[in-house]
This record gives sequence, structure tokens and C-alpha cells, in this order.
Amino acid sequence: MSAVDDRVGEALRTLEAGGSTRFREDLERRYGIVTKHAYGTRMAGIKSVAKRLGRDHELARALWSTGVYEARLLASLVGEPARVTPDEMDAWCADFDNWAVTDTICFNLYDRTGPATVKVAEWARLEGEFQRRAAFSLLAAMAIHRKDLPDEWFVRQLPLVDAAATDSRNFVKKGVSWALRSYARRRDPKVRLAAMDLARRLAESDDRARRWVGKDALKGLAARE
Repeated sequence: MSAVDDRVGEALRTLEAGGSTRFREDLERRYGIVTKHAYGTRMAGIKSVAKRLGRDHELARALWSTGVYEARLLASLVGEPARVTPDEMDAWCADFDNWAVTDTICFNLYDRTGPATVKVAEWARLEGEFQRRAAFSLLAAMAIHRKDLPDEWFVRQLPLVDAAATDSRNFVKKGVSWALRSYARRRDPKVRLAAMDLARRLAESDDRARRWVGKDALKGLAARE
């Protein structure tokens, strides 16, 4: 057994020991998180394990491969953005099967990677509900965290938001709205104004899904005026 295997085993034992049957049941009942294998460990406990482990991308890959819900959240915290490859991003994205893992990986790890600027457009064309959501979770996280990217880049992504707003699936439309709302976090007021303009047009649409996205996004955008 390798040193990585030892660390994975130790991490899994710690996560399992910190789990709760009640919270595991709540994942689906209260939060709509459907997962095949979970311990019911809260995020605070997962972050505590991550702090002890530090950044280690080989460990992150091994944790992901376990398929354990909490281990995959942990992978987002110990993974190294500079070592993430485009193929790896696609492989993990294909595994996304609930909104929490999708959003956590995008928010804690993928948004800081070099390939992220390409993956937004690529994933927006995917058919799977969580795979398409990933495009907009990633865009939302980048709008919040990537101060190194020009604001104009975010304006150029708005047609992707516009096109995906017709997708009525619950987790897609919520992801699309989150991405649009996150534009309020950019420094250039033109970005926020462009997002507001799109949100207003969506809110006035005859299409039910587009109208929902527009109205929901406007709440967040207006709150930061």
C-alpha cells in the first residue's frame, strides 16, 4: 500500500467518525443532495481534515476515486489548481451527480485553473443536468474569485447564460441564475449593467424558465446596487 493510500484510508476513517446518520438523511430530505455513498459529515469537519492534510493533488485524485461524497468535497480543498488538467476536469465533471459536489469542486478548485476559461463554454453545451450546471457554477465562482481576468471576458460569456436560460431543469436554471447574480461582484460597473440588462430581458420573456432566471437574478443584482 502506498503512502497516498494510507492517507486516503486515514482521511476516510476520520470523515466517517465525524459523520451523523441524521445529517446524512438530511442531505436528501432537506438539501436535495442525492448521493450513493455519504457519511453525513458536516463541511466544518471536512475543512478541519483538509487543514491537517494540506495541498496534495495526488491525494485529491485518490480521494475523488473513492466515490465517497465527503471525500470528493475534501478533494476540492486539497487539490492543487496548477496541477489540474483539462482531461481531468472533464473526467470529474462527467462524475458530477449532485449539486453540492458540482458547486464545491468549481468554487474551491476548478475556478482557479488555467483551463477554466475554456471549460465554461465547453460544459455549457453538455446535456447532463449537473454537467451543464457545472459550466455556470464555474462561471459564478470565477466572477467572484478571478480578479486576474479582464471584466470584458465575463461580458463575452453572457450569450452562454442567455442560451442556457431556456433549460427548465431545476439545478441548471439555479446555476444559470447564480452565474448572472455573481456578475455584481466584478469591479467594472459595465459588467454589472450588462448582467442587469440581460436579467431584465429574461424576466420579461414569455418562456417560463427564462422568466424565472431573470427574476431570480435581478433580486441578487439589485441587492448590490
